Amino acid sequence: MLSLTIGGQALWAFSTTTEDVTIRNSLYGYLVSGPLSRAAGIRLSAGRVQSPAVRLVVEREKHIKNFVSVTHYGAELTFPEGWSATWLTKPWLEDGQEYLLDRALAETAAALRSLTVRECKESESRTAPPAPFTTSSLQQAASNALKYTPKQTMQLAQKLYEGGHITYMRTDSPNLSEEAISSIRAFCAAQGWPLVENPRTWKSKEGAQEAHEAVRPTHIELEEAGESTDEQALYRLIRLRTLASQMADALYDVRTVRLYAELHGKEATFEAKGRVLRELGWKVLTATDAAMQDEEADAEAPENPVPMLTEGHSIEASSGKLLTKKTKPPTRFSEASLVRKLENRGIGRPATFAAIVDTILKREYVRVEKRFLLPTPLGEQVVDLLTRVFSFLDFEFTKTMEASLDAIAEGKAAYKEVMNKAHAQLVREVTTFTAKYPGQERTAPEPTEFVCTACGKALVHMKGQRRDGSGEYDFFVCSDRACNTGYPNVDGRPGEARKKAQVSKFKCKSCGKPLVRRESAKGAFFGCSGYPSCKQLYQITEDGKPDFAAQKGSKKGGKQ
Repeated sequence: MLSLTIGGQALWAFSTTTEDVTIRNSLYGYLVSGPLSRAAGIRLSAGRVQSPAVRLVVEREKHIKNFVSVTHYGAELTFPEGWSATWLTKPWLEDGQEYLLDRALAETAAALRSLTVRECKESESRTAPPAPFTTSSLQQAASNALKYTPKQTMQLAQKLYEGGHITYMRTDSPNLSEEAISSIRAFCAAQGWPLVENPRTWKSKEGAQEAHEAVRPTHIELEEAGESTDEQALYRLIRLRTLASQMADALYDVRTVRLYAELHGKEATFEAKGRVLRELGWKVLTATDAAMQDEEADAEAPENPVPMLTEGHSIEASSGKLLTKKTKPPTRFSEASLVRKLENRGIGRPATFAAIVDTILKREYVRVEKRFLLPTPLGEQVVDLLTRVFSFLDFEFTKTMEASLDAIAEGKAAYKEVMNKAHAQLVREVTTFTAKYPGQERTAPEPTEFVCTACGKALVHMKGQRRDGSGEYDFFVCSDRACNTGYPNVDGRPGEARKKAQVSKFKCKSCGKPLVRRESAKGAFFGCSGYPSCKQLYQITEDGKPDFAAQKGSKKGGKQ
């Protein structure tokens, strides 16, 4: 674990011995949050990943509010056997037009009845199963199928993992181990299910860290697992997705017919397409996997019983109708779709997706309304202030930074060179921001006449505005950061010292000593009680336990 400390304050720290190079205490948040708070007149926070996440929500909402709907038209003809054909409007668009705006022309097309068969083609199409779950796709599928939030999904997955039912749930690899593939294929074969000829593999997204395989059951033959109904539902989702990944494609027979008729001296073309499922393949499982049904919904052709027709023959439509359509604004992000967007933008890592969303909700920069995310005025203010000056609000910046951190971990980039460059740029931007928004400068709290009962050093009086604007904080704390003992303010005097961090039941994987839950400016963590001789640190999982798996192999830690 490497860390940078200035004046006793850990600015950032990251591990070069784990697969996930993570800035623990954000250099960006540490240097920017203070000037941002002074500029806004309220205590706020910024972060290298949380701020771009808020920006995505803010900009999506602006797009929705500024969206101007366009009404456009089409035509559809229906034939006696119950199938339909749609008018292809593209040849009728004027230069620069994206949609047909001529209602009268569309009404004329809908009134056509006598047409000629231009072509009738037979083909087949295949639909492959979706890939096994990564952290991101698991959160999205659980949201679609089970209505779980990303945080809920990770809490349930953590319990399944601790119970030995699934593999590690923080991963961005969609691929399975050879051993797992063998057991999956053997199980499917025993059920008489169709298998794909060669084991499937998937291309990982750019920058993926594949230290862990995809999320899958540890024992594929186990149909049910988990203590609660929610755990069991998530397990079934994971298991079905894993099984489907090695099964054969679903095979369809597709028939496409093109018809034409004269319209205002030009040829108007109508197209009808229908498909029939010939071989189920992996779809034998989809009846019980709503998430997979959701993923393929857009690709499904409508039920349209198109008959076999002969080219050149005439055909009569039984009816026609005008299609009136309106363009729609983009939908708001759900928690799951925001996770997908963050992943696509290269913002964050599997271990942080749920935490990013949870953080911006807790800080009240965004809110949930009917399962969708909306920015709050506070979130809009933060983004408005930051985007004018700071480069880390640019989506490509975070993606590039993640790649640089990965390169450091892999020994492909010099640690000092990368961090010095990032730090220098940030300092320049902070200077520019401070000059533009000077706000009210803070002064360091002065020592009081009261002394710490733990170490005898002077106490300082901490008082200020809470970040959410709900009130003030007001307490005393030891001036020695190494002691850091806190006291409530009781009538202008320090009250009884707050309890020190309690030793937990968990043991350090490095030295075997008990772990202690500690608090920092950026959140809680577990540290070894043997500090400073053992500097092992552990992230905290969603259910409050040390994340031993993520820390596997790490022997050194930063300051506790």
